[in-house]
Amino acid sequence: MSRLTTARMLQPLRRRDFALLSGGSLVSLLGDGFFYIALAWQVYAISNVPTALSLVGVAWTVPSVLFVLLGGAFSDRVDRRRLMIGADLLRAAAIGAMAALSAAGVIQLWHIAALIIFVGAGDAFFNPASTAIVPDLVPESELPAANALGAMYRNLTQRLAGPAIAGIVIAAFGPAAALGFDAASFVVSAVAVLAIRTRPAPRQAAGGTGVRETIAQVAEGVRYARSKAWIWATLLTGMFALLVFLGPVEVLVPFLLKNRLSLGPDSLGLVFAVGGIGSMAMSVLVGALGLPRLRVTVMYAAFTLGVAVTAGFGLMTALWQAMLITFVVQGAFQLGQVIWTTMLQQLVPRQLLGRIASLDWMMSTALVPVSFALTGPVSAALGAETTVIGAAVVGALLMGGLLFLPGVRDPERSIGAHATLTAAPGGAE
Repeated sequence: MSRLTTARMLQPLRRRDFALLSGGSLVSLLGDGFFYIALAWQVYAISNVPTALSLVGVAWTVPSVLFVLLGGAFSDRVDRRRLMIGADLLRAAAIGAMAALSAAGVIQLWHIAALIIFVGAGDAFFNPASTAIVPDLVPESELPAANALGAMYRNLTQRLAGPAIAGIVIAAFGPAAALGFDAASFVVSAVAVLAIRTRPAPRQAAGGTGVRETIAQVAEGVRYARSKAWIWATLLTGMFALLVFLGPVEVLVPFLLKNRLSLGPDSLGLVFAVGGIGSMAMSVLVGALGLPRLRVTVMYAAFTLGVAVTAGFGLMTALWQAMLITFVVQGAFQLGQVIWTTMLQQLVPRQLLGRIASLDWMMSTALVPVSFALTGPVSAALGAETTVIGAAVVGALLMGGLLFLPGVRDPERSIGAHATLTAAPGGAE
């Protein structure tokens, strides 16, 4: 990476509060990398069938779907820091309890399913606030660099270092140690967010803070999203694509590595880690070159490619093939995600950003519980390999289908004018 590229990507870190947010996120995301590997291995140690991890996936994602719009409304109304701190502490307590039960050797599948509900609820409040708080901390001109930097350290920790280290730790000490590390990482994140000094102006609606006003605020965000074809079409496309492919990938890839290739948790961690390298490489590329002019077209193409390539997991016969597949998949997904996040932060009015971010999370995950629920019985009927391949093909067709609707590519025509006419707000130093 050239010095110019490095300087451009690191520029947002000169701002104290963004540096605190990034530091806390880095530790927390490293813990997440531990959690994904530990969760899959702990569940399959209890019950070595895809239905077991499907059940846990449903328990995790349902509360996120149910509460994320509420989380978005609150993130546009109250101090986003408080929501993030509360969500971090809630998740720390739930995962800490899993770690204790695992260490005691008494953990059961129902324990994991019950506790992960609280993890999903914490996600519902943390994720919209964490997306919406970034423009409060850096000026608009630095948003692409901030998002590229965030994507790079997310993948360095969550998909590269975290899984790679977790695989070794779990093989040596069992899942409890990895779960305990993740719980502690949420506490570190909460402390870092607490230290942020920026206090954005209150975004509370004039009508009050009751249930009726909250519903009205959520409805306002939904109306705005419906008025922009590039938002609602992307959300709808993502929702149905994730329905058909996310559950099969999340549930069946660990199953296939364990049972078809006879590999251990260290190999699963290695596969995740190589995916992280692919995502990091793409983040560096975006940080160096900036976003493409045809943003929406490139975003849809990247997401479609990523979904389609997951079919390879159903055909793999060796570890190196799984590594190559995940490298391409995660790199493509990262390109699409950086473009999408930056467009939301630049084009959505600041006072609506939390609600639009929550709508993004809600739509993205709305059918994920169904995807997890269907993966077990479908794979039992068709086989794990056939299920992964079919899900990838159908998901890719759905992902690319709505690009050609009228209005979907409007940001490609308006983004230049917006960047010229919009004055960048001052960032927090």
